[in-house]
Amino acid sequence: MALNKKNLRNFFYIFLTSHLIVWTFVPTIVNNNLPLDTIEALAWGSNLDWGFNKHPPMSAFLVEIFYQIFGPQDWAYYLLSQICVIISFFVVFKLSEDFFKKKAYCLLSVLLLEGIYFYNFTTPEFNVNVCLMPFWALTVLYLWKGFKDNKINDWLLVGLFAAFGFLSKYLFIYLGLAIDIFLIYMIYKKKIDFKCLVSFIPFLIVLWPHLIWLTENDYITFTYGLHRTGSEDPNFINHIKHPFIFIGKQIGILIPFFLMLLFLVIKLKTKFKFNDNKLLFLLAINIVPIALVFLTSMIMGVKIRTMWMTPFYLFLGIFVIYIFQSQINLNKLKNFTTVFVILFVLSPFAYSFVSINETDKRTDYPGKEIAIQAKELWDSNRNEKIKWVIGGNEWTAGNLSYHLKDRPKWKTEWHSRDKFPQAIWLCGEKKVASCLYLNDYKLIEKILK
Repeated sequence: MALNKKNLRNFFYIFLTSHLIVWTFVPTIVNNNLPLDTIEALAWGSNLDWGFNKHPPMSAFLVEIFYQIFGPQDWAYYLLSQICVIISFFVVFKLSEDFFKKKAYCLLSVLLLEGIYFYNFTTPEFNVNVCLMPFWALTVLYLWKGFKDNKINDWLLVGLFAAFGFLSKYLFIYLGLAIDIFLIYMIYKKKIDFKCLVSFIPFLIVLWPHLIWLTENDYITFTYGLHRTGSEDPNFINHIKHPFIFIGKQIGILIPFFLMLLFLVIKLKTKFKFNDNKLLFLLAINIVPIALVFLTSMIMGVKIRTMWMTPFYLFLGIFVIYIFQSQINLNKLKNFTTVFVILFVLSPFAYSFVSINETDKRTDYPGKEIAIQAKELWDSNRNEKIKWVIGGNEWTAGNLSYHLKDRPKWKTEWHSRDKFPQAIWLCGEKKVASCLYLNDYKLIEKILK
């Protein structure tokens, strides 16, 4: 088949559709329960607010929309993850069309991403990292459009999607800083004017309610994030150990990606032209955010968790194709295609193997069975609708909230929580006066009167 524009675009849509179907179907079949982060988001979504103890609200908002449409159907939340992924892939493809005359390069920029396990193996678990991906991608796309055409509408969309990204995960700040560096440089070089500053208008408007929530809740999400980095350990060696562990892990993650690249290029030879605005843009969105993460780890001595880097490599395919495009031979795609197909098929099989053979994972938790027992226990003592699941944590209480037909809201505590700090209470209309006390798996019965 000739590599014409129509065939390439058709293949791209076939790839997107296949990816979505495979990675929705496989976890639906092999998992008995939704993953931890998805259940957490559903727990938050049951009682929506402008923020939560661990993260800002966007992931909870999206899963709650899906819950209102589909209810407790596990496949729907695997589908939500893949929608985020394929939107990101589509945006990468659209951006690449401004960088390459050969449409084959646009397709290759996306197919290379199958060599990064962030975009296949880990995607069934809808979490803040997956939630962040489409907003990260859309911010970059409209940043380029704003820079290229300098239209108000594009700059406003940069601010809007940047706000959505920040409401997904604070890690978006690294892309934000990279964007600021790029814009300051381009304003200094008089390549753009101050019109770009209008992007702050939608950014602040959308973000304002969350900022108010943060101040009212003692910046609890920042505290959680710092705790996850291990910043409470002031050991000097951490300033050396953690950043180089971070670099080592990134190299390991990218091995399949660069293996695919090696089958595309004749030799790894290129010339950097730093007066090339396209190259400067790609350096800003690909290299600068990663460099800033590395510097954070080095200066603060904090560890960077591998999954945090999920959105950082979305445009790496465009970057490497752009700098090596003169060395790519499109007449020798057979080996690249072979590696791509192997990775595309191997990833879901590996996921299935792990899910089936390891039986002590979160996705093996008997959430539905426990909810059935809880409901039977409730019905034997109460004849009203369950309104609340109080106490416990996002996982145990979140599973009850998700699986129970009444869809009770999860609340972290009630005024009597200190009496039963590890308890899960199922409450009706009368709240504490009509609660059923459950102790996780054992379902210890205790009626509070």
